[in-house]
Amino acid sequence: MITLILNIKELLQVRETSIAKVSGKEMAILPSIKNAFLLIENDVIADFGSMENCPKINADLTVDATGKIVLPTWCDSHTHIVYAGNREQEFVDRINGMTYEEIANRGGGILNSAKKLNETSEEDLYNQSKKRLEEVMQLGTGAVEIKSGYGLTVEGELKMLRVIKKLNDNYPIKIKATFLGAHAFPIEYKENHSGYIDLIINEMLPKIAAENLAEYIDAFCETGYFSVEETQRIMEAGKAHGLIPKIHVNQFNAIGGIAACVQHNALSVDHLEVVTEDDIEALKNSETMPVALPSCSYFLSIPYTPARQLMNAGLPLALATDFNPGSTPSGNMNFVVATACIKMKMTPEEAINAATINGAYAMGISETHGSITKGKKANVIITKEVNSYYELLYAFGSNLIDSVLIEGNIV
Repeated sequence: MITLILNIKELLQVRETSIAKVSGKEMAILPSIKNAFLLIENDVIADFGSMENCPKINADLTVDATGKIVLPTWCDSHTHIVYAGNREQEFVDRINGMTYEEIANRGGGILNSAKKLNETSEEDLYNQSKKRLEEVMQLGTGAVEIKSGYGLTVEGELKMLRVIKKLNDNYPIKIKATFLGAHAFPIEYKENHSGYIDLIINEMLPKIAAENLAEYIDAFCETGYFSVEETQRIMEAGKAHGLIPKIHVNQFNAIGGIAACVQHNALSVDHLEVVTEDDIEALKNSETMPVALPSCSYFLSIPYTPARQLMNAGLPLALATDFNPGSTPSGNMNFVVATACIKMKMTPEEAINAATINGAYAMGISETHGSITKGKKANVIITKEVNSYYELLYAFGSNLIDSVLIEGNIV
């Protein structure tokens, strides 16, 4: 199958050679070609360039993109798409004055989702989750990381990871699985933290490794959840089973978790609504990607990740949705990128880099996703006719996507 996209108003994120990520001042540079073509063979990018150099070819499908922007699909490196039911009542409770922590302390929050999930069959969980996955694909996401963490029991966590595996088997979108058994302490382990961590290490991890159900391990490193020491223990156990750390940290408090994650070679540290100078120093000269989740800040009315502070320090930054039932019931990466510009004062170029090439890095797929590069997966967004790519972020409430191709096929 050969697809030729012609007369592209502007082709974004073009990289002749594959790069892992962009950092600091480089994030403000978004390479592009105006009046461009893009050639796709089967599921990969075969060629691209200026229209004056467009090859004469008999394509199976020719798309005229006059007036339209073409860019790589979004790489959403932090989601909780697999969950049961919703938490809309807690949404109303927060409007009426309850805090996230107060809701959690009464058995709401993550524990509420865990109760629903453990009462839901694997088939029902799959059917609920695939609708969300199909929605984000239509919204331009071409690669997604999905976490467990709403089971908090051996069977519940395995059920979630098996659903993630089934989604990966049945859909063309690239899916990476993360084991997040350390999302919260179940009620029965509230006063016995070491007992629950023993359950994660001695029962959950061996079964997950045996079935090859996850590539990454995560923990909610936060006051009232998992301490730095507990998170380190979980990271070490995960690494012993070949799982790479990707950690929730600094959502509400800075407790030294980022330095610990860097020491354990975490692929990413996610949230970072609160960042100290010590955190920034720890991240410098590391291979760990900071990941911001602006729609979580929007939904919970908490501070936004200080993007400018991180980038001014020469660091990279990725953007992701945090799609989950409690703090971000949306997987719309277009809104995330726009919100990063509006609330975090990232430039459009910085935000698009953060949501494509750096997002790919944060889920370990930058060799195959995240840019328009020959040999990479043919995952692209074709916009509607727009004035410029700035309009994608400026008109934040409009769906300006005309079509999405994942592995060369229109979804």
